[in-house]
Amino acid sequence: MTVLCVLLGILLICGGIACLCTPLATLLAAGYLIGVALLVFGIVGIVRGIREKADALEWICNILAVIIGIIAVVRGESSLVFGSLLVILLSVFFLVEGVSQIVIGIKTRKENSMWFLSLIVGILCVILGIISLLHPGFAAVLEGVLIGVAIIMVGISLISFGINGGQEEA
Repeated sequence: MTVLCVLLGILLICGGIACLCTPLATLLAAGYLIGVALLVFGIVGIVRGIREKADALEWICNILAVIIGIIAVVRGESSLVFGSLLVILLSVFFLVEGVSQIVIGIKTRKENSMWFLSLIVGILCVILGIISLLHPGFAAVLEGVLIGVAIIMVGISLISFGINGGQEEA
């Protein structure tokens, strides 16, 4: 588990650096992935609706998810819209992840010699979340960079977790 955490952390850091080097491609890929996720969500919902006799609202939501998913997958420029919407979700993620990392850092400072890394990651995540919420247009342009930074931060946390033999509570 320890070696796996360190290796995964290194891979995530490399992937994060790739996102930093190609932020536009990262933005487009994020929008495209949201489209694929909506398509799968809608199809699964329709199949479930057939089996469980879903109500009208569920049918409408699932059919809309399929339509929007198809549009996002087929029309590449629509993935920019989904990428922009992702900024709001990322902002919330950064805030929640930041608070979580800060709490982990503080709770484990006595038994984890690298507790300060979790604290730093948490503070940076909170700062990124606040900036993203206050300036969504700016954040939309730099979404690829934000994704890259978040991936690097998670990689650093995993390496810290692995080096300390899994002593951190996640």
